[in-house]
Amino acid sequence: MTLSTSENNCQPRSRTDLFLSFSILALQGFGGVLAIVQRELVEKRRWMTREQFVEEWAVAQVMPGPNVVNLSLMIGGRYFGLSGALAALAGMLAAPLAVVLLLAFFYGKVADAAWAQAALRGMGMVSAGLIAATGIKLMAALARNVMGWRMCALLATATFVAIAWLRWPLAWVLLGLGGTGFAWAYRRLGESSVSDEPGNAP
Repeated sequence: MTLSTSENNCQPRSRTDLFLSFSILALQGFGGVLAIVQRELVEKRRWMTREQFVEEWAVAQVMPGPNVVNLSLMIGGRYFGLSGALAALAGMLAAPLAVVLLLAFFYGKVADAAWAQAALRGMGMVSAGLIAATGIKLMAALARNVMGWRMCALLATATFVAIAWLRWPLAWVLLGLGGTGFAWAYRRLGESSVSDEPGNAP
């Protein structure tokens, strides 16, 4: 998967730009990181389109490690190679590490307080709302997905049922439903390439 410069003219100007951009992104990502990443990379900086973001985020989801860290490595590596990937990774980790250590120090002193527990529960609900809102916003990108929106909706529903209701292990869900999605997309891409051949044009 590659970013098309014809569709998306904006890109990081330098490794410093990558570092600062991902530092700003990381410092905003308390819980609802998906919403922040989508807003910063797609709507504000325009480093990728909504469709490209959905595809890249899907790859980042299935790779080992934190999703947003995987995405930062992919973007940094695409534009500036290994040094770009390391710059983006440093931006994702440096400032948040300092903030987390500070928060851990202060939270240890108030962890048992009722107001601290209530604050954490409230932040959890806000984070869930942010992620749900971003998911709904990104649904429009499925209209151009090669699998078709009906198949995307079916796979999403099946994934929700398998994980939230049936409590299947994530590895089995990825292998089963992910493999099904892969096979269907591969088939549709094959059909599309055949129909695009000159001899098969209407």
